[in-house]
Amino acid sequence: MELYLLSITLLSIVIVILGVAWWKWHAFISLTVASLFLAIMSGLSMDKIVSAYETGVGSVLGHLVGILALGTILGKLMSDSGAGMQVADFFIRIFGVKKLPWAMLLSGFIIGIPVFFDVGIVMLLPLVISIYRTTKQNILLIAIPVLAGLSIVHGLVPPHPGAMTAIGIYNANIGKVLVYSLIIALPAAIIAGPLFAKWVKNRVIPEGEPQLIRVSNTSEKLPSTGISFFIILLPVLLMVLSVVAPYMSLPSGVLKFFLFIGSPVIALLISCFAAFYCLGIRQGMDKTFIQKLSEECLLPVGSIILIIGAGGGFKQILIESGVGTSIAQMSEHFSLSPIVLAFIVAGLIRIATGSATVALTTAAGIVAPVIEHMSGVNLELLVIATGAGSLMFSHVNDAGFWMVKEYLGLSVKETFKTWTVLETLLSFIAFGTVLLFDMFV
Repeated sequence: MELYLLSITLLSIVIVILGVAWWKWHAFISLTVASLFLAIMSGLSMDKIVSAYETGVGSVLGHLVGILALGTILGKLMSDSGAGMQVADFFIRIFGVKKLPWAMLLSGFIIGIPVFFDVGIVMLLPLVISIYRTTKQNILLIAIPVLAGLSIVHGLVPPHPGAMTAIGIYNANIGKVLVYSLIIALPAAIIAGPLFAKWVKNRVIPEGEPQLIRVSNTSEKLPSTGISFFIILLPVLLMVLSVVAPYMSLPSGVLKFFLFIGSPVIALLISCFAAFYCLGIRQGMDKTFIQKLSEECLLPVGSIILIIGAGGGFKQILIESGVGTSIAQMSEHFSLSPIVLAFIVAGLIRIATGSATVALTTAAGIVAPVIEHMSGVNLELLVIATGAGSLMFSHVNDAGFWMVKEYLGLSVKETFKTWTVLETLLSFIAFGTVLLFDMFV
């Protein structure tokens, strides 16, 4: 039964790839057809198929719709006011064109600690596109380091939800996990970021152009570099405030207020209004023009929202059909060290379901009973090994895959050659470093 489920899962993934690349279907249709195929072939009850698909779409889009819309408006205002160019020019002046990938890695790594991966993408990729337009270099050279920084901290570093859940399940020490994960994340991000970007830039030259944010500076008077940085960092500062606030002695009402303004959607909404004034009205744009800009940039977001929603539906059908459970049962028969077992189980569930958080939490739930009566297991490294496994081989059932594809204007094939390889490099390098640590710690 397990082998049958794995076979039809692979077939459904092939349908998605063929649908987009060969039959030229829209990715939304390909993902929906693959979801129906998998649901029917796995024997999912007819009355559950539609509700499972709708649940999956809702669970992903409920979190993402506001972030995507507001982040895109913010990115459009940054680009059309010239603020994106100001930040890009600052980076180019300070670091020089040759060291830009390192600057972008640092940006992704630092900004990725307090914010979710998808929020980081919507905030930083418009900046990547601005720098790409200014330097005329291969966009992958600038984008890959940002993605590496954002992704590795999302997978390994607290307070991201997957890591926090695994810490709770394994009963690990959060302080040690934080220190170890930052040390382990850095070499993985360097190799899969700037070094991989340098290698891949001559081998993959994107045929398309970024579509979601088209940089066309329509303002003659440029905002200052300080204002430009303030607008791009404002949502990050608000989100950091919500992370730090619970550790401060604050009255209950003040704490709730900080948590409210630091939630991603509210932080981005506040930042959009700050941008309307600082980058729009102060730069001579009238209200009608700002409204036109907002409407223009929201049109292409419709397509990515449909694709990500369908990806969520596909992921839920995978979960409901029992693919994740089958992999978990198969993995229990392996007699491996807990760290290796956690990595493999998380990796297989990630490949099957497309969600790093689902992979991390499910794998932790499977491995926890195995280590209950074992001594000498480093629980902190076990958390990080599970996180490393949850990153590998992102493909068509992962919302991140489609976000990167659409934002950078890549084809499905180009996204596999860059984003999928990047995620797999992060996963295996972090795991290798965990094994090294385990020998000495």
